[in-house]
Amino acid sequence: MRAPGRRTRCLIPEQLSRPLLAQHRHHRSRTGDRPPPAKTSRERESIMTLKMEPAATKVDLSDRVFKQLIDGQLVDGASSQPVIDPAIGEAFAVAPVADESQADAACIAAARAFVDWQKTGMAERTQILHQLAQRIEERSTEIARIITLENGKPIAAAEGDVDAALTWLRHVAELRLDPEVLREDDESRIEIHRKPIGVVLAIIPWNFPFFQTIYKLAPALLAGNTIVIKPAPTTPLNAMLVAEMVQDLVPAGVVNVLGDGGDLGPYLSAHDAVDKVSFTGSTAAGRKVMASGADTIKRVVLELGGNDGAVVLDDADIPTVAQGIFEGAFWNSGQVCINIKRIFVHASQYDEFCDELARLANNAKIGPGLDPDNEFGPLQNARQLEVAKKALDIAARDGKIIAGGNLVDAPGYFVQLTVVRDIDDASALVAEETFAPVRSVLKYEDLDEVVERVNGTEFGLGNSVWGSDVERAAAVAQRLESGTVWVNTHCAVAPDVPFGGRKQSGLGVEFGMDGLLEFTGSCVIHIAK
Repeated sequence: MRAPGRRTRCLIPEQLSRPLLAQHRHHRSRTGDRPPPAKTSRERESIMTLKMEPAATKVDLSDRVFKQLIDGQLVDGASSQPVIDPAIGEAFAVAPVADESQADAACIAAARAFVDWQKTGMAERTQILHQLAQRIEERSTEIARIITLENGKPIAAAEGDVDAALTWLRHVAELRLDPEVLREDDESRIEIHRKPIGVVLAIIPWNFPFFQTIYKLAPALLAGNTIVIKPAPTTPLNAMLVAEMVQDLVPAGVVNVLGDGGDLGPYLSAHDAVDKVSFTGSTAAGRKVMASGADTIKRVVLELGGNDGAVVLDDADIPTVAQGIFEGAFWNSGQVCINIKRIFVHASQYDEFCDELARLANNAKIGPGLDPDNEFGPLQNARQLEVAKKALDIAARDGKIIAGGNLVDAPGYFVQLTVVRDIDDASALVAEETFAPVRSVLKYEDLDEVVERVNGTEFGLGNSVWGSDVERAAAVAQRLESGTVWVNTHCAVAPDVPFGGRKQSGLGVEFGMDGLLEFTGSCVIHIAK
């Protein structure tokens, strides 16, 4: 957001994105490290259009039947909806959609199944998770293709998503929740036992739908909970594949998967049978999830929005650092909560950095994800395209666009990677989270100033510091207010490292032992001797 999956170790850049970045570097080595001077906006738009010509073949899965999983049965929805391929802006499949009656049945089935599931041994749960991993591995090619079709990301990145899911799943399967002895003396023995919470509602976003489904499912089951999974309305098929693979691995009701037409979240998060909500999404939606669980005091883990800053120190090697920041800023076409969104560069290197980042953005190859030559795919849905259009308008108004700045003249939801310089912190493009491939480069003069500016936001998910003197960079990192601060990298998460946000970027953590404990409640056993 790792031990090796199929290819590599960490989420970004070492894990999910490395296959994509390897292609990017290979492409640059063929075309030369130093391309011709930057083109005009009109010339750049023409280049991007040409890169769209080897488009992926249109895929039609309208005859493929995808089903929900409710109380152990694969069932149709109360209704259905088309699933749009963002590379062409057209439907390629049909997904089931649950109504409140089906949602109620899923929650009640999960509550009923919890009575016995919580009593199963850790060895049995571990075996089930490993069996699921084996099934995912056997269907990895199919899963990656579905990810690309409904999400839009390049196929290499989709394969990275599957690798990451497998790595997380297998790591979690080996964790244990043994009792902890706090004290033992002549008078007493005091232990802490970790007990499952009950029914977990997992609300999945659309940017990493398969990976995030698995990394919520695995700890929930290992801890002894049952689960109801609600995927995003625009990327439901990944969850339906999980439903197929897990149906006969667990007792009826332990895992339930529902399709959502866009209005099911509030009903589920307020449901009396739901004991915990694990939510990944926007801060605005997270507030609603938190409020909806107030009546029943639901446990919540919220992984919310971010406006991550990157501080480039005055001793940084600009070509190297610009490459790393480019990868962290534009990964997944700028649609990641921990993308770098604000880039602060010392005045002495500002011009050099801007030129280098613009060069990388101008040479990015954008197109349909099923074409293996493409490095960046479309935005995931039409609504996000409108968000990007507004961001481009703000960029043109408030700053100087030095790369991109346009939509790509092709079917689908494509936007050029855009770099903006000479922009003020007060601009909405800087002050608010920009969930689009539009990134701002800001100038600073001294460290106290830049620390204050980086911290001057309601968000606190991640930040990074980049410089040649690692100890100095780490000292600056200590001053930044976020759940994670990276030094000379960004977006690098691992299954054994807790990840979460401060301020309005979230509540609680995911990953690692701390993340597993979020799916449990503590019970103190005090034995008097």
